[in-house]
Amino acid sequence: MKNSFVELQARERVYALLDEKSGRELIDPFDQMIAPNLVAQGIVPESDDGIIVCRGTLDKQAVVVIATEGKFQGGGIGEVSGAKIIAALTHVLEENKKGNEIIPILILDTGGVRLQEANYGLLSISEIGNLIVALKNYVPVIGLVPGRVGSFGGMSITSALMSYLISTKKARVGLNGPEVIEQEAGVREFDSSDKDLIWNTIGSRQRLQAQIVDEIVTDTVEDIHQAVSAAIKERKDSKRSQRADFYLSLLSELDLSKPMNIEEYNQALVNHQEKEVALPTIEEAKAPVNTSVGYQWFQALSDYTQPKSSVPTVYYGSSNKFDEEVVVTSIVPDEKNPMYRVRNGEVGLVEGFRMGQILEAVYEEDKDKQIKRPIVVVIDVPSQAYGYNEELIGIHVALANSAAAYAKLRQTGHPVIGVIAGNAISGAFLAHGLQSSRLIALNSQEISVQAMSKESAGRITNRSIEEIEAASKTVPAIAYDIQSFNKLGAVYTFLEDVISQETTQKSVEKVISAVNKAIKDVRSSDDRMLTNRYTSDIAVNGGRVETNKVFTKMNEEWNG
Repeated sequence: MKNSFVELQARERVYALLDEKSGRELIDPFDQMIAPNLVAQGIVPESDDGIIVCRGTLDKQAVVVIATEGKFQGGGIGEVSGAKIIAALTHVLEENKKGNEIIPILILDTGGVRLQEANYGLLSISEIGNLIVALKNYVPVIGLVPGRVGSFGGMSITSALMSYLISTKKARVGLNGPEVIEQEAGVREFDSSDKDLIWNTIGSRQRLQAQIVDEIVTDTVEDIHQAVSAAIKERKDSKRSQRADFYLSLLSELDLSKPMNIEEYNQALVNHQEKEVALPTIEEAKAPVNTSVGYQWFQALSDYTQPKSSVPTVYYGSSNKFDEEVVVTSIVPDEKNPMYRVRNGEVGLVEGFRMGQILEAVYEEDKDKQIKRPIVVVIDVPSQAYGYNEELIGIHVALANSAAAYAKLRQTGHPVIGVIAGNAISGAFLAHGLQSSRLIALNSQEISVQAMSKESAGRITNRSIEEIEAASKTVPAIAYDIQSFNKLGAVYTFLEDVISQETTQKSVEKVISAVNKAIKDVRSSDDRMLTNRYTSDIAVNGGRVETNKVFTKMNEEWNG
């Protein structure tokens, strides 16, 4: 197509948006910031690691345009590529705080986490999301999904955090790719060979009707440039990651025990009027109502003895077991859940929106207090929900509501301390845990931390499980065990001698002590961002070496 924006490569897309001769690329291919983790696996790297960052102007407005190259590793985010985005957005935030207005524009053509660097991708995406939440206090963050790959995985959560999302009719947006849903839930749940089903569910035209994309434009450079410029000038903001009550009241009107008809869902969405939804209530039961790790640790850390929630998968409550009053949160399984894809503790639509609602209530209760209550996040989430209904309605939006709420609390002065007591997988971890100021982890062999199951990762990367396991011995970021995750530098306290997930008196005492120390550290440093993850000793000396190299280079080049 003549003058097609979609057909351009990432660098060409960036310069097509910028005013002529205004663009200056930061950390360009000549800087040779490649991904060593790819080299270690025998994968040919790119000299820009698939991320283009440019300062310039768009209709004379100062901007930074960031684009993912979908033709390299599916636009996936790893350590170097993620660090380039994080470093650029950090500078944009600092400039806006100084009163130097710069608008960030992100062009997404990405499958999400780069599975060959899995946990680096998860960390990076959470840190990108954190910066977007902070930036929206100053300027709109504009997202553009032109099409080719689309926007999937954790980066779909990122897209839902943005102020305004523009696409062409050639784009797709969803948390779980069709092949992954089929692998995890079966072909009856989602047939990845059915192209009509795919486009009717996650294609941009349906996403516009589902209020997941804000605007569809013709695939020309001129039309896309005009749409982005108008979004900036008009300060457009859909507040998509702050719509918990809207979606919770909508979900209460739908029958989600079976696959929804698309037309019926669209009509329900059009007719729906937002209603205020009461918060879940937690009461004492006569006996424990759950046996999951997440439930038992909520039980151990909160003031409840045998808690029972009116929303069976979502728990929260005050605790006076720490040096100061805290709020404890957890997500647990419900084997009788009518939403059949979340019966094993997965984070689904209700869980994401409910956690966003609960955390917003905490914010409102504490916003005028000088000292904000800490949040203790019990992390035991096996994955996000893999389901047709979830994708149709927009599970990535639900997870974005939770992630944004945790980030907002942390940025406004609430220490957020995550306790990895169980599994911490993929989008579920991004929504519930990875926005923590500090992470504390048990040293249990039962705990897995990763972006995707081995079976799905193998299918997407065309590798056998044996090949993935062999590669993880040289690249800890793609391993599944908590010990390997600890090597990346994101864990503040690794409780090496707590080798069981059981809530014994000794284990609970150690966790409470570790949480108290983490809260004090956050308070004393007034750390409201996530910088501790790449400035810790483990990160600096091994876990995030490449991240820090990128930051240093971006600091050198930012002002030319």
